[in-house]
Amino acid sequence: MRKLPPLRALQVFEAAARHLHFSRAAEELCLTQSAVSHQVRALEQHLGQSLFSRRGRELTLTPKGEQLFLAVQSALDGLDSLCRQLNDAESRELRLAVYSSFAVKWLIPRLGDFRRQHPGIKIHLEMVSGDPPLSDQVADMFICGEQHQRGFWQILLRPERLIPVCSPALVNALGEALVMPLRLDSLPLLSVDEADVGPDWARWARSQAQTLTQAQLQSYSHVLLAIEAAIAGQGIALASDFIVEGDIAAGKLLALPWPALETGFGFHFCCRERRLKEPAMAAFAEWIQQQAATTG
Repeated sequence: MRKLPPLRALQVFEAAARHLHFSRAAEELCLTQSAVSHQVRALEQHLGQSLFSRRGRELTLTPKGEQLFLAVQSALDGLDSLCRQLNDAESRELRLAVYSSFAVKWLIPRLGDFRRQHPGIKIHLEMVSGDPPLSDQVADMFICGEQHQRGFWQILLRPERLIPVCSPALVNALGEALVMPLRLDSLPLLSVDEADVGPDWARWARSQAQTLTQAQLQSYSHVLLAIEAAIAGQGIALASDFIVEGDIAAGKLLALPWPALETGFGFHFCCRERRLKEPAMAAFAEWIQQQAATTG
């Protein structure tokens, strides 16, 4: 008879070890943080070994914990792969977690090309507003910022480069007011206020050694709203250059000859490393890289 630890505890431990964070593991597994802690303690008691060590807020694996993590992850990955084969579901439908602006403005207009090339593969889009947790519970593939999580492969698709855009009608109406150097306080600026970094126009102004107040900005919660307001002639928005390339090509927007804002953020494609061996996953990874390389 096999002497195995509680299998649920092993699953919880694998998630906690992969994230090196109990809260993120709890979110992935739809548990509370205390439930994760309880399962990890139960596993440690069963094995008579400490699996994690803490230094302040930093969580690391002990040597025994690292050894167990690699073994458990390999076993779970093997079971997952086998179940996909038994269900004949290996990548027939791939779930992609993707930012809404990336999906609406860039990906969806191109997906028809992928479907023509690979008619047997279905792509199900899961739109997210921020970086999703890298978890099978969320999706099979991800468009996200740079992440470094064990067992995942990622590649940069495009860096974020924000350019000022507005409608042709507004360019005609504002005329000389759009010529550098600018008086920003006299211009209708459509701003997206991101929780972690603040209003985009305030960041642009700082990069040009200018100042802005929140009162000078027309604020939006999402860049898609700011882009649509710009198309409607209501002001000047900042948007990723490749996100608005379709609107510029269609004559809905004009890119103003002002400096761009290099944010340091990058849009990455990410998936489990082992799943790149699956034909459908490999096909989509190759296709989206080709699409990104031909943008702009």
